[in-house]
Amino acid sequence: MKKRYLIINADDFGLCDSANEAIFELFETGNLLSSTIMMPCPKAKQAVDFSIQHPKYAIGIHLTMTNEWEERWPWGPLTDGASLRNEAGRMWPENEDFEAHCNYDEAIAEARAQIELAEKMGMHPTQVDNHMGSLYGMNGKYRMLPKIFALCRDLHYPFRMCTTPKDDFCPEGVSLNLYRFFCRFCGVLSKLYNVPTPDYLILTDQVKCLKGNETYEQFRDAFLTFHGNIPDGITETFIHPALPTEEMQKITGTWQRRGWEYELMKDPVTHKYFKDHGIELISYRELVKMKSHK
Repeated sequence: MKKRYLIINADDFGLCDSANEAIFELFETGNLLSSTIMMPCPKAKQAVDFSIQHPKYAIGIHLTMTNEWEERWPWGPLTDGASLRNEAGRMWPENEDFEAHCNYDEAIAEARAQIELAEKMGMHPTQVDNHMGSLYGMNGKYRMLPKIFALCRDLHYPFRMCTTPKDDFCPEGVSLNLYRFFCRFCGVLSKLYNVPTPDYLILTDQVKCLKGNETYEQFRDAFLTFHGNIPDGITETFIHPALPTEEMQKITGTWQRRGWEYELMKDPVTHKYFKDHGIELISYRELVKMKSHK
């Protein structure tokens, strides 16, 4: 594959009005091609309804097992799995908490329930990915990832994961050897379970060049410079666009970054940059056509 493709996915669709309104606008203006919905969250139904009303947009499910804003913006699991809840009945706030307490059967049942709820509501998801990487098994639940690949196989969905290591994309705090092994292991799972995935995955929140920027323009230019160096093949990166409202400020301290990501996707400079650098923006619909294993 001698061409560079990039999926820019808008995570956290359904989180709140501020996220939903930003994502609605980006889709409707042609500035966004891919997003995924957090089904346990307060505004998930609004996001699902939007997907049903606009079937041409590539919108999937953002499997959600954690609630990092549990005090300010709480939600709980869709199923009755006791291991998925803290004492307040909400999802655990961090991946480490989730993996320390959950059992495999209840976690997979919750993942299935989130996908199937969207389907029962009339949605046709295009892909599946995972909020905060809680289902990657990086904190001890090593059998979780094969089980998620098996679920995606059974329900016939592609999954966000990387199958080819690129050292520049190694997340901060993760050893290079572990990162390389993880990518290759995911490549094996992708073929074993016949689940299409991207070749590369960029964890933008952990890219050093995107930290400490003081202005939107600095943030935009750092984002574009980093993503302008992607290799041939299909790379996925993700953003969390939202309007910089009082609601968003209540939920997270990263509200300004989310507002900048909303502006980034509206900015003509962004789209011109990718076009000038020979990078084609695609969605999971194109990925499936190119990456389905025969």
